[in-house]
Amino acid sequence: MSSRYTTHLLLYPFPAAGHVIPMLDFARILLLRGFTVTLLVTPPNFSLLHPLLSLFPSSFHSLLLHPPPPHQQLRLTSKLIALRELDPHIRDWFRSHPSPPLAIISDFFLGWTQPLALSLGIKRLAFSPSGAFALSVANSLWRRTPDSGPSVPGDDRTPVNFHDLPGSPVSEWWQLPLLYRDYRPGERNHDWDFFRASWLQNFASWGTVVNTFDHLESKHIHHLKTADYGQGHPGRVWAVGPLLPDDSQAPGRGGASSLPSVEITRWLDQKADHSVVFVCFGSRSALSKKQVQVLGDALDRSGVCFIFAVRAPGGGHSNSVADEDVSELPEDYEERVAGRGLVIRGWAPQVPILNHRAVGAFLSHCGWNSVLEGLSAGVVMLTWSMGTDQFSNAELLVEQVGVGIRVGESTRNIPEVDELATRLTQAVDPTRKERKRAAQVRTEALAAVKGGSSEEDLDDLVAQLSQLGESCVDS
Repeated sequence: MSSRYTTHLLLYPFPAAGHVIPMLDFARILLLRGFTVTLLVTPPNFSLLHPLLSLFPSSFHSLLLHPPPPHQQLRLTSKLIALRELDPHIRDWFRSHPSPPLAIISDFFLGWTQPLALSLGIKRLAFSPSGAFALSVANSLWRRTPDSGPSVPGDDRTPVNFHDLPGSPVSEWWQLPLLYRDYRPGERNHDWDFFRASWLQNFASWGTVVNTFDHLESKHIHHLKTADYGQGHPGRVWAVGPLLPDDSQAPGRGGASSLPSVEITRWLDQKADHSVVFVCFGSRSALSKKQVQVLGDALDRSGVCFIFAVRAPGGGHSNSVADEDVSELPEDYEERVAGRGLVIRGWAPQVPILNHRAVGAFLSHCGWNSVLEGLSAGVVMLTWSMGTDQFSNAELLVEQVGVGIRVGESTRNIPEVDELATRLTQAVDPTRKERKRAAQVRTEALAAVKGGSSEEDLDDLVAQLSQLGESCVDS
């Protein structure tokens, strides 16, 4: 190879905001370390790149590609299969580039990029936008063969044990990913086979980057580094989180606020320290009529001050709530809670809200980005998981880290109004043990990226990637 191989990296996120955003945060760190970065993006997410394109005009580039429409819009595997059809375009771009990348860093959903990287003669690193615990659970689950793992229990509350993981955690069958539960013994399932084969390619990658930090998940990070998955990179796992925006990027992270940020800040400025509960279920989680009714009534009955970010009308969703059961707050709700409650319909500037001195608790669906944003802000976490890795994240927050209070689980475990109202009141109680622990975790999170374990892992990752560039130049 010639000297054109320098420190150029191709970043390839799964094209959903919850995956693109942490990849962009990671890109910013790499750019600050002197790398040239190209990020593969599809048209719906291109606007998310604008801040970095303006900050790093000479070293940050986009590779805009148009995958064919998936056969089934809401099925993960259909989207992945459509993305895989971009491989020939990526190869053409790579081979025509005057200084092509020395490595592909791609989302853990995109395991087939491992053989793609091999065909191009470069390294592939798997990027986990989830934490180490959730990643370990997924690794354990998808390694199981049809004979030893998947089966269809008569009761969907049947426990599924993970004896190969620290603490031997247990999930109930209904909490496992829907795709995994689609397996039927003796029946061919193309989607199941495709996803499993793709996921197992992660174990063959040159390394893994995880958006987490040592003090939060030390035993799970250690497991990832030492587990015998038959991969060729024992110990080559870097925990570089929490990946968060800098102060200038935080207000517009992920999109423009549906309510002017200055109005939100003005409203919060009038509230006492740690007295406000922020309620947000992410951009993709739809709430059922029952959930909306319980949440709205509990917030009203609790007497606490709150901000409730609700999905804008329309749009798809990623959880299992049927379209006909999706609901919104009553039109007169804002009048009923005026002064004490603020409703944001659509995208909310989550990071600035959580970091405002008035916010003391966060009722969340426990998506990993939201988890890290809440922990970095030092707020008590009220967990209401909606699906996928969110159940593992809630277990981590409540049982393992001690910063969370469990309030619900999807549409299966919806609390009574009075019960939830009590939990909301407890979350802003200054004497709660979860509040003290949340403050400790915030200190640990900030220390990790400022001279601590995550910066050390990042230094090692940068050094090893730089050595790849030097070896390419020398060869």
